[in-house]
Amino acid sequence: MKFFVRSIAAGGLLATLAIAQPSRRYTVTDLGPSDSPFAQATDISYNSIISGFFTAGDGAQHAALWYQGRVIDISKPGLLGPNSLAFSINPSGQASYLGESTAKDPNNENFCAYGTGLKCLPFFWQSGYLTPLPLLGGNNGTIDNINARGEVLGIAETATRDPACTTGVTVAGTGPQVLDFEAVVWGPKQGEFRMLRPLPGDTVGVALWINDAGEAVGATGTCANTVLPPLAYGPHAVLWGSDGTPHDLGNLGGGFVNAGLSINNQGQVVGGSQVTDTSTPSNGVHAFLWTRQTGKMQDLGTLPGDVASGATSINDPGDVVGVSFDPDGNPRAFLWRNGTMTDLNTLVPDDAPLFLLFATAVNSRGEIVGFGATQGGDVHGFLLTPANGNSQNESAEATTREVKPPVTSEKVRVLLRRRFGIR
Repeated sequence: MKFFVRSIAAGGLLATLAIAQPSRRYTVTDLGPSDSPFAQATDISYNSIISGFFTAGDGAQHAALWYQGRVIDISKPGLLGPNSLAFSINPSGQASYLGESTAKDPNNENFCAYGTGLKCLPFFWQSGYLTPLPLLGGNNGTIDNINARGEVLGIAETATRDPACTTGVTVAGTGPQVLDFEAVVWGPKQGEFRMLRPLPGDTVGVALWINDAGEAVGATGTCANTVLPPLAYGPHAVLWGSDGTPHDLGNLGGGFVNAGLSINNQGQVVGGSQVTDTSTPSNGVHAFLWTRQTGKMQDLGTLPGDVASGATSINDPGDVVGVSFDPDGNPRAFLWRNGTMTDLNTLVPDDAPLFLLFATAVNSRGEIVGFGATQGGDVHGFLLTPANGNSQNESAEATTREVKPPVTSEKVRVLLRRRFGIR
């Protein structure tokens, strides 16, 4: 979710895609809510608790959980500002939570990318209670996932005013930015936190995923070239060891747009990287897999006919999910397994309720969450459940069919542009 969400063009969504069709391997659950024009599932725990958000009738974003087919609104609009997000949840029911304050940022920053100018604050959520997470002297912070130990990963502003920071709005919808920021791990004890220092020569960092051993991945750079979530990247993709030491993961050929987006408990890392210095995120950034055995990135490529991709999640068995973009910026969710990238829309029944746009997370049971488009043009979260055990070694005879993505409504396109920095 934190990378490579680009333009979803209305004309492009009218296109008919001819794609190979393996056997159906997943059932699809539309998470809704049915009365929301835009919702997203961001993470799924091993015991199938799903985190995310939905857009309410007034346009505000509400943090939400899904469990056993029921959506639970966990936003606190009476205590906080209008917009909130539950980014991740662990098997113990502890969640990383992001909420706007009711107070304006004194530097007129838009750290959350909502465009409201309100302060952006990180929280630990459990059983309906929010615990504020400490900052580093600045006014804002944001969260990423929470691991099984209850450690919350995120980013916090420092008190350092940096003239190199961008004075305009970034591709992610954040900005202007005045203060530097650091990657942070909060917990597992209340009030406990540790900073994850950037690579030598860099001044800021964004941490995007932490495994159960306390190893984290993300990106570092300067305030001028490092972009905050929801489209987080920097010049250097980084792995922080459990002791906090940063390690440069390298790149696929380009040195401007790189990020580690997920790390599993085996220490395998996935993310996105430029293939050349002349490429851009919309053309020439590819999903990658990094392992300790090779010590370098493996280019996972794109779906056929596409020009860019990003790998957003890897589970312990090594399944990778993410998004692949065509030349017009239209996305398709993918599954990478055993060396092959497959459009997830080809692995679900013909009458699936959603066209799968973006896969955000996969758990070790093989369940996949993300968001897709309904036939009515709304965007809802989805859950893919493996059918018949979904064997890792399952093979299938390919056939061919046509998949017609629905046309998203203008209201949904406005929400997408607002939330994901689409230009």
